Amino acid sequence: MTSKTSEVVLEQLKKQDWAQPVFMTIPKGGTFPEIVEEGRYGPIFPKTACCYGFSIFAKVKPGKEEAFYEHAQNVQKQFDENPTMIEAFEPLKLHYLRWVLIPWKNEMFFMYQAVFDTDFDKYIEDIMPVFASGLEVSFVNLEGWPEDWRTNIPAQNKFFREHHCPAFMEYASYPFVSADEVRKALKLKAAFSTVLDQMQ
Repeated sequence: MTSKTSEVVLEQLKKQDWAQPVFMTIPKGGTFPEIVEEGRYGPIFPKTACCYGFSIFAKVKPGKEEAFYEHAQNVQKQFDENPTMIEAFEPLKLHYLRWVLIPWKNEMFFMYQAVFDTDFDKYIEDIMPVFASGLEVSFVNLEGWPEDWRTNIPAQNKFFREHHCPAFMEYASYPFVSADEVRKALKLKAAFSTVLDQMQ
């Protein structure tokens, strides 16, 4: 980034003004040299206009493509049958989660995109209870996924960091807003609507 651009972005990060939509450029590698912090497993990827998040890009083991589609159906079925399982996801503070399979040169790649409100390392640690809640994990079908993933969080984190493709440009219509704040605002809107309906 140019010095001027860097100053603008750092000011945006400092203010975290949700009322002003922003475009934000992010340095190559996903961290800002001026404010980089060292975490438990490496540099902490900063909160940006789109909050925290990652895009994991990894190669699928040969013949395992269908396992991802089956897993997606199984996850849907488990939540349909037991809606309280969603509580296991609460610590992740997720906004959105997206899984994509990408064919390329006769091989298959998996992209795991997530936007959340905790930092990168905490997300990896907090996802363990989700796996333990009974949900299968598709990552075992990825090349390089640690065999001892159930007990080896550092190895999991290493895998995610090595396969993370940091964004270098983001746009946010309501930047820096957490998922909890969005839900609270929508609940407040619904409450006001109810009051107004009763006044008519």
